[in-house]
Amino acid sequence: MKRLSLLGATGSIGHSVAKLLADAPGLFRVEAVAGGKDAKALAEAAQALGARFAALADPAGGRALADALAGTGIESGAGPAAVLEAAAREADVVVSAIVGVAGLAPTVAAFAPGRRIALANKECLVAAGTFFMAEAARLGTEILPVDSEHNAIFQALAAGPRRDVEKVTLTASGGPFRLKGREEIARATPQDALKHPNWSMGAKITIDSATLMNKGLELIEAQHLFGLPAERFEAIVHPESVVHGLVSFIDGSVVAGLAFPDMCVPIAHCLGLPDRIATTCRRLDLVALGRLTFEAPDADRFPALRLARAAMEAGGAVSTTLNAANEVAVAAFLQGRIGLYGITDAVAATLDRINGGPAPASVAEALDMDAAARRATEALLPKFAAKAS
Repeated sequence: MKRLSLLGATGSIGHSVAKLLADAPGLFRVEAVAGGKDAKALAEAAQALGARFAALADPAGGRALADALAGTGIESGAGPAAVLEAAAREADVVVSAIVGVAGLAPTVAAFAPGRRIALANKECLVAAGTFFMAEAARLGTEILPVDSEHNAIFQALAAGPRRDVEKVTLTASGGPFRLKGREEIARATPQDALKHPNWSMGAKITIDSATLMNKGLELIEAQHLFGLPAERFEAIVHPESVVHGLVSFIDGSVVAGLAFPDMCVPIAHCLGLPDRIATTCRRLDLVALGRLTFEAPDADRFPALRLARAAMEAGGAVSTTLNAANEVAVAAFLQGRIGLYGITDAVAATLDRINGGPAPASVAEALDMDAAARRATEALLPKFAAKAS
């Protein structure tokens, strides 16, 4: 029985992990779970999963969590130190699913020789990818990608050596505005943007999907994960979200990863390696689906992808700034302070204000750069308030 810890137990990935564990009884023992602010939801997850320890990031919820777990035998803690404790506890596999750059420190704290990190937090790589991958290698920690696109590519890359890879292609659904004009996108409300056609995800990643920033962040993530030059990565729009990633080889072969859009599929792959875990995930029926379509992304209607691509090519700390600015701008959009295009406008303005620099060489450096970029973006937001719909 493998020991597993789940960081981000109350989010959409956490729920998918819980479903998978229910489908595969006896394969895993849950050592620790961590959540953000919802003490009640975390206590329920800890009990449902039989965890030994539960950690809430918000220190104000510590008493509520302890009360909710009273008599269960489950230890608990609250605050950043408790989350780090959950991450560092003895486990064979740690699922990293804390949203945003907040997941960086706990994920690095989980690194240990022989341990696997099932990574569902792209910001670890976007904000500090060079350090993150080097530190994992130094400590003997294996990083396995949970994002459906990266997981598909990870599997497809097994078909040949890296030197023979010609191109890596990530697919994007196109989000809720794929067929909308620029003026209609500019008027979009948070409620409009949160209506993703294919995936059920948290608010932040859903907004990123609506702007295509998510695909840009995934390009940066892929470069760090797979160690290939920036020019070998591309993103295309694939509305059905069935083909998640493709690898083209120098002999003309193309190996693709396909599955029904359900996060249980890549999670099961990461948790089961080197074996496969039987799941109740919906199976892909290509005949019933009928067709698969592909389009080039429109950089005029979705400028976020261009911004992220430029950050990937620039290297250094540019993607750290990009990620921080985007998190602040997305939050401002969800609060109604700016319009949807205000997100990319604010990110671009922040990138103009902060001039690159070397990539962060530690968690502390990454968080300092992140904080500086957030302050800069927050100061710039009033400039784009008039664009709120």
